[in-house]
Amino acid sequence: MLADYIHYGLLAGLAIALLFAAFTDLRRRQIDNWLNAGIALAAPIFWWSSGLSLWPGVALQFGVALAAFAVFAGLFALKMMGGGDVKLLTALALWIEPTWFLKLLVVMALTGGVLTVVMGAWHIMRRERDRIKIPYGVAIAIGGLWVLGTQYLPAAQKTAGLG
Repeated sequence: MLADYIHYGLLAGLAIALLFAAFTDLRRRQIDNWLNAGIALAAPIFWWSSGLSLWPGVALQFGVALAAFAVFAGLFALKMMGGGDVKLLTALALWIEPTWFLKLLVVMALTGGVLTVVMGAWHIMRRERDRIKIPYGVAIAIGGLWVLGTQYLPAAQKTAGLG
């Protein structure tokens, strides 16, 4: 019972952290290191509250996070993604099951595409000449919140006897 409260409390904390990341990225075009570190450091408590086994569960989470970091660090090196975005996605990979993480990436990409078009149109309407900076943390947060809402909250309804 206590593990359930901790589990859903951590999910609520993650949702708040994602909203904060989106807000700061929209406002300052930056996702703070302390926020990404907090998300990553809370993952082991989430694993415990989820009943995740060390093998293969935790090992798989680490593997997905390492692969995500490698891919997104490559995009960072090509100047296609910001460093805070790379760290946020890596931290989220520690929390979200691999198949759901792929769904997060799809939602993130679709949302990011719409965001890019909207920001590009706004940039053109204002006749700005400098390079446009897309706050991709917003798309990451939307993808993360979508996964939390569709994959993790239905389990809460079943636990409460609502589903």
